[in-house]
Amino acid sequence: MAGAGTTVERLRQFLRELSPQARSLLTGELERAMLRGDDVSGADLVLQELRGLVREQREGGPRIDHSARLFFKPLEPFLVDDRGDHKHSGRIARPAMEPLWTWIGRDLLPEESKSFVDQVGEALRVGDQAKADMLARAFQDQVAAAVDRTLSSDNQKIQRRMLAQLGTPRAWEDIATLKTVLKGRDVLAAVASNLPLRIGNLSGDQIGRYKALIDSVAARGGDLFLYSLLTVMSRLSAPWQLIRFGIKAAGSDTAARVAETQYGVTVNIVLAELERLVGELRNDLRSGQGVAVGALLKTIHDSARGLRTELDLPVDSTWGRTLAAQRTQIADLLRAEIESMPGKVRRLLRTRPAGEIRPNSTLDPEEVAEAEALVEFVGSCRYFAGELALNEMTQRSFSDLQQYLDSGTRALLEALRSTGEGERSFRQSQVDAAVRLCSKVFGKDYAALLGKAAEVAKTGERKAARG
Repeated sequence: MAGAGTTVERLRQFLRELSPQARSLLTGELERAMLRGDDVSGADLVLQELRGLVREQREGGPRIDHSARLFFKPLEPFLVDDRGDHKHSGRIARPAMEPLWTWIGRDLLPEESKSFVDQVGEALRVGDQAKADMLARAFQDQVAAAVDRTLSSDNQKIQRRMLAQLGTPRAWEDIATLKTVLKGRDVLAAVASNLPLRIGNLSGDQIGRYKALIDSVAARGGDLFLYSLLTVMSRLSAPWQLIRFGIKAAGSDTAARVAETQYGVTVNIVLAELERLVGELRNDLRSGQGVAVGALLKTIHDSARGLRTELDLPVDSTWGRTLAAQRTQIADLLRAEIESMPGKVRRLLRTRPAGEIRPNSTLDPEEVAEAEALVEFVGSCRYFAGELALNEMTQRSFSDLQQYLDSGTRALLEALRSTGEGERSFRQSQVDAAVRLCSKVFGKDYAALLGKAAEVAKTGERKAARG
């Protein structure tokens, strides 16, 4: 499907234009469907883009213009949403795009870059997309040739200066990837054109057909074998299934046999992707502004289980030790979040004496959002805790939360009913937070009843004040 990149870009633009409330509703419905196991076509892609938009708003996305986006279009399947401090062979961290573009225009080809930007701007202004695409291809060829000359140079001083000018955490790898993808642009586009937009389950005839496609690229020589693999992975709903190419090539699920083939790199790619996803989950939990963390946890869980069950990985092998370390890391991360959840909710909703409340203050909205995200996350953990031996802990933590909310909300309502003028806004914000949390734990009907009880409590307080 040649227009897959355009389709994803249109999806991203559509999601960008939705209101925050609409995004939240869409996220909730899709995540619940995924956790139920419903087959919702493209749900994983939409949730991935929604998470990317939240991170972009939180951290600031690359500030590149239309001409830069057009230039970087061939790299889209190889972009990864992290800060570039993890090693992903053949992939570039999305935040590195802005410094790459700055380096091209300032240091590599300044005159040609300015001309390109001006001409593309004019072409787009008059609606001539075909001319803009042609200009982008020509400039891509110029940049690839210039980078090739620099990387091939024996002058170490020139190469060091180039890396210093770029300044990204993995500058050498970023430049090498840029060069290879631009030079192999048409070959990789041909691979992409033979793939559907989304591959739900890589199995059966598909494995043989796509492997033959990758093999045809490998037969040409050069460095495009890795990038053809990554092109296929970018279309997989479950990226961990990439290892099935290795099993197919080896004719065995034994790790040692897979490692002997050129497709052994698929295991390294999937392990690196799993590490990235765990980092993404950790950052989302710490920020309290994560989107669809339940679906992200499902992806992590399925990846770890897929590696463990589809490959015969000896525990003392390099891959086996790496996976064991990552599973331990996942379990430790979940354990810390699960154990901290009831305490965070108690600190947020505990009934405070009047002397501890500043007049006309409220709860910090970010703390409320963080607690709400954590409660929802621990609820999602119940689906996956068995694989990581966290069942008992998850059930105990959630049971503690239910008991606290059941008793704690009554105390909050009573405090709201008898509050003084200066404390009212704070106690009301606590009740509002409790309503949000109860919606996640007991359901919307229970939360609605609690909201009505809060209105009754306020009405009673106003009547007492008038009396």
